[in-house]
Amino acid sequence: MNDFLPAPDAVSADLWERLAHTDKPVVLYGMGNGADKILAALKRHGVEAADVFASDGFVRGHAFHGKTVLTYAEVAAKYEDFIVLLSFGSSLPEVLARFDALDAERELYAPDVPVAEGSTLFTRQFYRENYDKFRAAYDLLCDEESKRIFGELVRYKLTGKLEYLRAATSAPDCEASILNFAHYETMVDAGAYNGDTARKFIAACPHAKTIYAIEPDRRSYKKLTAYAEEETAAKVLPFRFCAWSEKGDTTFSAEGNRNSATKAGGSDTVPLDTVDSLGVPADYIKYDVEGAEREALLGSRETILHRRPDLLVSAYHRSEDLFDLPLLLHGQFPFYELRLRRFPYVPAWDINLYATVPSIDKGKYAFRR
Repeated sequence: MNDFLPAPDAVSADLWERLAHTDKPVVLYGMGNGADKILAALKRHGVEAADVFASDGFVRGHAFHGKTVLTYAEVAAKYEDFIVLLSFGSSLPEVLARFDALDAERELYAPDVPVAEGSTLFTRQFYRENYDKFRAAYDLLCDEESKRIFGELVRYKLTGKLEYLRAATSAPDCEASILNFAHYETMVDAGAYNGDTARKFIAACPHAKTIYAIEPDRRSYKKLTAYAEEETAAKVLPFRFCAWSEKGDTTFSAEGNRNSATKAGGSDTVPLDTVDSLGVPADYIKYDVEGAEREALLGSRETILHRRPDLLVSAYHRSEDLFDLPLLLHGQFPFYELRLRRFPYVPAWDINLYATVPSIDKGKYAFRR
C-alpha cells in the first residue's frame, strides 16, 4: 500500500509563512466569520490584508474591518498582481466553479482556519509537533482511499492550495459501500439542525423507524420540531440539548445555522446531556456537533459498547480532529474499522470519519434486538 502521508518537513514553508514573506498585496475574497478568523491569523503572523472584495451582488458600498468592500474588477484595476485568500465556504457547484476559475487566474489560497473556538491553527510547527499522532491515526485507517484523502488533506491544510483539496474529494455515492442502509432502523442524529440528515436517513433506509434528533440551537430546534410533526415515514423525536460527555449546562452561540456551538459568553443557555441518557437501541449514530465530537463520543460509550452501531463522525471542526478522533475511537472501541471520506466543499469541511463493525462480525454485534 502506498504511503500518502507527507513527511514532517515535506514543505519548506506553510501558507502563513508564505504570506509573511510575500511582497504581493494580500486580498480577502469574502466577509463574515471565516474572514474574521483569517484576519486574526494574518495579524498573528504580522500580515495586513490590503483589501477585501466580494462577489458583485454583495458589494453595496459598505465596509468590513474598516476597509471598503470592493468588486473583483476594482481590485484587479488597483493592483497589477495580488494574492487572493478565500474567506467564505461553499459546496454549491457554481460557487466552486468560480473558485476554480479564479484559482487558474490568480495566486489563490483557501486558508484552513478551525471552525471551533479554542482549536490550534494548522501550521508547519503544529504538524511537526504532532506528526507521531498523525502517523498513528493514518495507520489506523483500513483502506487506501482513506489514507490518500488523509494525506491530501494534510497537504491542503499546510499550503491552502485548492489542488490538494480537489484531490481529497470522494465519489458522491461512496457511503453506499461503507454504511449498511438496508439494515438501519434506529438513528441518533447528534447535531440534527433542521432535520436535513433525518430526511436523508429515511430516504436511504427502507426499514427506518425512529430518529432521535438532538439539536441545541433554539431556532434550528424550532424548525426541527416542525419537520418532526410533519414526517410520516418514520418517527422523529427531537431533543434540545448539547451532546456531551456528562450532564450539565452551557452557554451557547445561537446562530440559527450549522455554525451554532457551545461558547463562553454565548447568547443562550442549554443543557448538556449524553447520548447514553437516551437509552435507545441505535444501529447508526451521526455526530456533527461543531467541535464537541470527542465529548459526544465519550457520552455515547455505553450505547456503543452494547449496540456497536455504525458511526459517522464529523472530523473538520478542529485541527486536532484528523488525529484525535481516530485515536479516540480506536482506544475506546477497538472493534471498529475506520474510513475517511470528504465531499466537495471549500474549505476542508464535510470530512467524515466512518466507524463500522467488520462485515464478518455484523451478525454478532451490530443489530442485536
